[in-house]
Amino acid sequence: MTRTHFDLTGHRALVTGSSLGIGRALAEGLAEYGASVVLNARNETRLHEAADILRGRGFDVAEAAFDVTDAAAVETAIARIEDAEGPIDILINNAGMQFRAPLEEFPTDKWDLLLATNVTSAFLVGKAVASRMITRGAGKIINIASVQSELARPGIAPYTATKGAIRNLTRGMATDWARHGLQCNAIAPGYFKTPLNQALVDDPNFTAWLEQRTPAGRWGDVDELVAAAVFLAGPGSSFVNGHTLYVDGGMTASI
Repeated sequence: MTRTHFDLTGHRALVTGSSLGIGRALAEGLAEYGASVVLNARNETRLHEAADILRGRGFDVAEAAFDVTDAAAVETAIARIEDAEGPIDILINNAGMQFRAPLEEFPTDKWDLLLATNVTSAFLVGKAVASRMITRGAGKIINIASVQSELARPGIAPYTATKGAIRNLTRGMATDWARHGLQCNAIAPGYFKTPLNQALVDDPNFTAWLEQRTPAGRWGDVDELVAAAVFLAGPGSSFVNGHTLYVDGGMTASI
């Protein structure tokens, strides 16, 4: 094992939902290890602000504003990125959302939105990028799962369903695409301080529960996800496929 197993120099990564939170942290982390990164979001202002921050740190950054739940928009955007920037070697399907409500009261439109944002987007972007990776005989796809791929909590059953789907979609991607030279894996974060979790971070009762429930006794910091992403994006994971790597402070290991 050498440092080249983690060297991403000369590779290009697309990270969906990367204007803030986990997505932006992962994009920056890949850039620190040498990758050129393409940021994605629907909000062009926020996307441009994130890109400017990373460019200010000397990284090679491009922007791609498109809706990851729109099949036609995804295909157009992926074609444009590869034409303008070059081949996408690494894809991180990070785009996601949360909506909390008791299951018996959960709005149907929010169910549809969660499925589209958390699952359909990974299918659409994954398929568009993989079809090009397959012709090149190589590629890395990393889907962002969750501890909710394994566990459930009150009020988020549909989110849990989407993250369980991501875990098995990852397995399906590996099963279909490994023979073409692709490695398809997932990272399953525990509870991290992100905009998506801000309401929970601000709730002292929830934080107290989390600290007691998680063996590490604390919230995670998004920077603690970077090494997992670099490993799965780099040459060192060439025989890792269909795996979900839990980065959760021990939560899924403990009862």
